[in-house]
Amino acid sequence: MELHGPDATIPTMTPPRSPAPSRSPAPPSPPAPPDAERIWPVDGPLDLVRTLGPLATGVGDPTIQLGARRVRRASRTPDGPATTEIVLETAPGGGPGAGPGSVPGSGPAPGSIVARARAWGPGAGWAVAHVPALLGLADDPPAFRPDHPLLDELVRRFAGLRFGRTDAVVEALIPAVLGQKVTGTEARSAYRALVRTYGEEAPGPFGLRLQPDPARLARLPYHAFHPLGVERRRAETIRRIGILAARLETATRLDPLAALALLQAVPGVGPWTAAEAVRAALGDPDAVSIGDFHLPNLVCWALAHEPRGTDARMLELLEPWRGQRGRVVRLLEVSGIRAPAYGPRSAPRSIVDL
Repeated sequence: MELHGPDATIPTMTPPRSPAPSRSPAPPSPPAPPDAERIWPVDGPLDLVRTLGPLATGVGDPTIQLGARRVRRASRTPDGPATTEIVLETAPGGGPGAGPGSVPGSGPAPGSIVARARAWGPGAGWAVAHVPALLGLADDPPAFRPDHPLLDELVRRFAGLRFGRTDAVVEALIPAVLGQKVTGTEARSAYRALVRTYGEEAPGPFGLRLQPDPARLARLPYHAFHPLGVERRRAETIRRIGILAARLETATRLDPLAALALLQAVPGVGPWTAAEAVRAALGDPDAVSIGDFHLPNLVCWALAHEPRGTDARMLELLEPWRGQRGRVVRLLEVSGIRAPAYGPRSAPRSIVDL
């Protein structure tokens, strides 16, 4: 470079800067340890998906994650909110006190199946203690002997399908009310929107959500449900359930018939809604949902080869198995049997039409 004149200055060259040392991202925080943990032995086969599947309101239910050997579920227990994770495992060994949280005084036999339960939140202790009831571990599906060729085969094929109970009446009623007189697509969409809008984050590390607190549902005006796709009739029923929540939860201490009567005393809760709730909350193997759009056709086709049915005909065909009619219906639901389809499927509608 040429320099001109007496006052010319010599330019300085700035040395290149060294690259700043790279910073490794901070390691993720370890998940919070559970507030309660326990291992429960599983006697006999257990099909986790088919047993707990009815508790999930479609794919994407924000309150539950369900797989073949693991379930995570958020719920409001009598002691407060809790998230429960249950994992089916093969016991590595036996003996007293085998494994953390094992049942005191006894251990699972080597190679047997156990349910490892962990829970987070104020209701964690109640939740892990309630796992046997939730999974139907006291239920004995193979003991049901229907003496019917099709049903005998379904009992054998789905031996792990059990009837458990959540002991959460309001949580069973809300999705049932949202399913009244609408398509399944509409019901599932409304439920997800309700939980995401008015529910709250559940305890634990899994990102689940709790159903809205009943007291909050009771305070909502009916028009707050409209953006969720819920018209005034169902909205008012949900608000009543929120107001009467404490009384409705006492149904868990009643026999199924008395529980059905208690629930149906609420305006807007009919036989179908009550049966859906009692099946989930009380684990009633005799609960039959009267007024279902598809169920009579399924039962009449499977048991009598009649392509269309009515509630009366369905109950007539189920009568030989009174006391286990709900179990028969559930076996037919998971069987893959379908009544012949006639005409177009029902299309989702605007709430203006409801």
